[in-house]
Amino acid sequence: MAASRGRPLLGSRATEMLLVVLFLLGSSSCCSAAAAGEGVLRQVVAGRSVGGDGGGNFFEPFNVTYDHRAVLIGGKRRMLVSAGLHYPRATPEMWPRLIAKCKEGGADVIETYVFWNGHEPAKGQYYFEERFDLVKFAKLVAAEGLFLFLRIGPYACAEWNFGGFPVWLRDIPGIEFRTDNEPFKAEMQTFVTKIVTLMKEEKLYSWQGGPIILQQIENEYGNIQGNFGQAGKRYMLWAAQMAIGLDTGIPWVMCRQTDAPEEIIDTCNAFYCDGFKPNSYNKPTIWTEDWDGWYADWGGALPHRPAEDSAFAVARFYQRGGSLQNYYMYFGGTNFARTAGGPLQITSYDYDAPIDEYGILRQPKWGHLKDLHAAIKLCEPALIAVDGSPQYIKLGSMQEAHVYSTGEVHTNGSMAGNAQICSAFLANIDEQKYASVWIFGKSYSLPPWSVSILPDCENVAFNTARIGAQTSVFTVESGSPSRSSRHKPSTFSLTAGGPYLSSTWWTSKETIGTWGGNNFAVQGILEHLNVTKDISDYLWYTTRVNISDADVAFWSSKGILPSLTIDKVRDVARVFVNGKLAGSQVGHWVSLKQSIQLVEGINELTLLSEIVGLQNYGAFLEKDGAGFRGQVKLTGLSDGDIDLTNSLWTYQVGLKGEFSMIYAPEKQGCAAWRHMQNDTVQPFTWYKTMFNAPKGADPVAIDLGSMGKGQAWVNGHLIGRYWSLVAPKSGCSSSCYYPGAYSESKCQSNCGMPTQNWYHIPREWLQESDNLLVLFEETGGDPSQISLEAHYAKTVCSRISENYYPPLSAWSHLSSGRASVNTATPEVHLQCDDGHVISEITFASYGTPSGGCLNFSKGNCHASSTLDLVIEACVGNNKCAISVSNDVFGDPCRGVLKDLAVEAKCSPPSVIKEPRDEM
Repeated sequence: MAASRGRPLLGSRATEMLLVVLFLLGSSSCCSAAAAGEGVLRQVVAGRSVGGDGGGNFFEPFNVTYDHRAVLIGGKRRMLVSAGLHYPRATPEMWPRLIAKCKEGGADVIETYVFWNGHEPAKGQYYFEERFDLVKFAKLVAAEGLFLFLRIGPYACAEWNFGGFPVWLRDIPGIEFRTDNEPFKAEMQTFVTKIVTLMKEEKLYSWQGGPIILQQIENEYGNIQGNFGQAGKRYMLWAAQMAIGLDTGIPWVMCRQTDAPEEIIDTCNAFYCDGFKPNSYNKPTIWTEDWDGWYADWGGALPHRPAEDSAFAVARFYQRGGSLQNYYMYFGGTNFARTAGGPLQITSYDYDAPIDEYGILRQPKWGHLKDLHAAIKLCEPALIAVDGSPQYIKLGSMQEAHVYSTGEVHTNGSMAGNAQICSAFLANIDEQKYASVWIFGKSYSLPPWSVSILPDCENVAFNTARIGAQTSVFTVESGSPSRSSRHKPSTFSLTAGGPYLSSTWWTSKETIGTWGGNNFAVQGILEHLNVTKDISDYLWYTTRVNISDADVAFWSSKGILPSLTIDKVRDVARVFVNGKLAGSQVGHWVSLKQSIQLVEGINELTLLSEIVGLQNYGAFLEKDGAGFRGQVKLTGLSDGDIDLTNSLWTYQVGLKGEFSMIYAPEKQGCAAWRHMQNDTVQPFTWYKTMFNAPKGADPVAIDLGSMGKGQAWVNGHLIGRYWSLVAPKSGCSSSCYYPGAYSESKCQSNCGMPTQNWYHIPREWLQESDNLLVLFEETGGDPSQISLEAHYAKTVCSRISENYYPPLSAWSHLSSGRASVNTATPEVHLQCDDGHVISEITFASYGTPSGGCLNFSKGNCHASSTLDLVIEACVGNNKCAISVSNDVFGDPCRGVLKDLAVEAKCSPPSVIKEPRDEM
């Protein structure tokens, strides 16, 4: 497939860049170094080859335009929900399931960035294979009947390494990124044209019968445009005209670009966009990034955004005139290999998204938002019918209503019998108090910070603060405690049995400093990226220092040690003296001062500069660089300081084991592995073991919390960086109060614990047995404490009141066009992950149960038949629904409002348990 799209790289998987480097350095051997397709569109996927070059269209060709109210699909306005899903942050084998779950959750559109550095890792060499097979991804989106929103950029940010820019770009003479600079514009235009041409060749635009309905040029440029003065303005206009000139036949957008030209739709990125309006009446209101979570940095806590607040923000957006909203992210995924951005962003890109890093539904967030989307779709006929502004009614000091209808609605009377299409949103933006409001001849109770959606201007279908979706508790929780994450043992404790991955390990020592024939020596301190071209995190700097007997006598008499000082370092700097680690510094352009022990005569001083993700955001990215800045000095000598900045330094790129590829199964002979006994913990050591995969098809997580810092490979695939850096003890609370404006510092968890312990191993990277795990460990750790677990929802639970809303599926559209709901009762819905069944009911009570998931208890009112009825409905099934009513359970206490609370265990189909005795 790649042959028709550009020259492929030498290899595949995570080893591609290292193979290129080996070629460039001349090493000859390893040991030498849903709904979208309904209505106006008809899906016609039959006979289409999703992964290849099959003919035919996915859809009947259709045009995409827009007016001031909405995007027009085939000439008709649509209210669209988009799910952010970045193809390289999952494996191709995961894509179909992820896309299907987006559709099931109510998405019409899949949104993704296009990652320049993944597709053009070397100038003029294009790569569209494996996790970067953009064409296959687009065709899978289309095969599900979904549209595609392609954010070409090509600057992405996205917490992706270097913001998506290829590092070779900074080496072009005279280049300045993202401004009126001819070398940059030439390269940018070449790449954008490459992507557009590829999409046309594969017939992926809507007018060709493909899924692509929107594109983005640049990304949040308005945030930094002022740094470039008038050159920034000229560049922005050039980028817009360049994109339009590519004649894609569909609209282009620019996010956070308030001065976007008339032909480009300017859009919003934020936690809330309900107050956003585009810069022209002729453009629809689009929310390109709804931040439903946030990313995490090493040494930081984990952010969470409550489902109630996410739903509130989305409902307010459509209530106040929005037409297309995209979750950033709907699935976050994993920063495999070295793709995590910087500085210091973690390997997980889970983002607290509705679908978690492993591809499993995060409940209740996914289910709550699914219900929201269904409610919005019920309102779509009314939303698209209003050409101007909706009717606005002030209901209180902090309460308001927006009514969408085909005609004027008298809001002080009943809507019964009204043939108009009418939908309403009732909002209470008070952060503390419930409010009772009167409209349509009825009283409605609104929880604080919530929106009630009335598809028929009469009945409430959904309230953003009332969660009816199940809660899921996973076998592996990101940020859960690890056995030895915070207190590293001084010796290994190899134990047989237990939950640990293996008791048999082999080790190989990494060479400190110069290790191969590809090193070179020059006067002075070179900038890190100019040397490594980002083919490795690691760059060694080595020099020699001659120490006199007078210096040694001076230190002895004063009782002091000399110090090495560096003005600025990033992200990690390590200091070695005569092959032994003396100290380290972590930070983004921070100073280093390290006491060191020197001996009389020649001393070898080695500095190791380590990158932990290149800067991905801000102006002047090409100038940020890496390594060391300023002076490198030796202080505290008898005759004063020694300036080492312009000394003769020997440079070595990367690790010997890395370039020998000793992490690959076929390269195990390229290292001197020895069986590990009860060794003392040693830094800069390679570890390996063999292991069997967990049974079943569930995603797999590995706990590396007992290790220090390094990188991990499974069967030759680089999982990513690991680091057991601990978050501050303060900043987290035991509970999260959802009302009020959200920020990334609100509702954090994991304080006082490592930011990330569990790491995703895609199931498709594993075989049933004899899997190879290789770790490069920098600081020392205990591999015998590493464990492996399948990741799935082990417990599912729900609690629904008899006065909750009927399920959204009970609503139907009448021939009049107005939505109507029948007399259906509320329902408890429970569902296990794919391939699992409800094996046991651990709690069930209809009456007045108390507590929550994992902590339910029966109240004074309890229907004795509850457990038997729930077991009959649920056990042995993947999912079940139980009506919450006296008709099902009888009335155990007349005149009392009753709830149904259920807690169940999920297991593989072969495991079915009897109910607990005490139930």
